[in-house]
Amino acid sequence: MNENQKENRFVGFYNPSVILTYIGVTCAFISMYLAWSAETPEDFRWSIFCLMLAGLCDMFDGTIARLIKRTEQEKKFGIQLDSLCDIVCFGVTPATIAFMIYRGAETCWFGLVAGWVLTICGVIRLAYFNVTEEERQAETTERREYYQGMPITASAIGVPVAFIVGRILVRILDWEIALPLFFSAFMLFVSFLYVYNFPVRKPHKKGMIIMIVSCLALFAGVLLV
Repeated sequence: MNENQKENRFVGFYNPSVILTYIGVTCAFISMYLAWSAETPEDFRWSIFCLMLAGLCDMFDGTIARLIKRTEQEKKFGIQLDSLCDIVCFGVTPATIAFMIYRGAETCWFGLVAGWVLTICGVIRLAYFNVTEEERQAETTERREYYQGMPITASAIGVPVAFIVGRILVRILDWEIALPLFFSAFMLFVSFLYVYNFPVRKPHKKGMIIMIVSCLALFAGVLLV
């Protein structure tokens, strides 16, 4: 045990970047609570909003981390913490929404399966990312330019897209089950993209601005449908 570990009253590391990560996982927890409490499809809007807030927190915690002087142990802690929070925010939370959006329908098993697949694929992806990222950082200090497969944080955009399209299908088809069916099917498709090995360019400054604008537009769409 090193001197820093002996001096710390609490285990873990606490700095602005990890605090933002904690805020993100808190937003995800609230999102799950709102999904469990929802009684109508419209009630899921605020659950989705909290999920998108978690996505915004995740978008900036890495940027803040690079501005802070950290030890190697703090950097490794950040990688592990980020992945653990990501599976809660963008794996378990969307899975909860996918199941609860059925609200007791006979086909609720489809939402359960979709949520399970999403969570499993998310765990696999994040574990693989941790291994490869640790190896990459040992070899170079350059920033990662590409992801292998779609990052799990894409759920923060995929969930509102699935909700909007599902609600539109309900109005066109006049079939209430169209929302949960499309939502679950879309989540299964996203799960495949998490583990399929293809290059996805990592967004930088311009990309982050585009994503923020997209999130605002998507939430407006969630409120309107």
